[in-house]
Amino acid sequence: MSDKTALTPSTHTTPPAAFSHGVRKGNILQVAGQVGFLPAVEGQPPTPAGPTLREQTRQTLENVRAILEEGGAGWDDVMMLRVYLTDTGHFAEMNELYNAYFAEQGLRQPPAARTTVYVGLPAGLLIEIDALAVLD
Repeated sequence: MSDKTALTPSTHTTPPAAFSHGVRKGNILQVAGQVGFLPAVEGQPPTPAGPTLREQTRQTLENVRAILEEGGAGWDDVMMLRVYLTDTGHFAEMNELYNAYFAEQGLRQPPAARTTVYVGLPAGLLIEIDALAVLD
């Protein structure tokens, strides 16, 4: 049985509670829910990429990608993405942003199965995304 490896890219702050940004065990990599925080700056609290869904969605996807890469994975390894939105009115815009992001990554098809749910997040945060990847 293989050991679990906690993943925290240099672009991310240390989580405020007892969890990791991602964990890899064998060929399975779970990315914990990521939000649209800008890359970490030593001594400063996490800062959202901006107040809009557009800014936060792009940064959230980049944060997920950073953890995938830290664990030796990429978008092609992702089997499942879960998107958490705070406002049902954001669904159509998020789909447009999501599709545009993956088109920019050179992926014609969506990278994975996806579920979208509506939740409460800390003030100012509009979106959270987690991912499950299986490496070859």
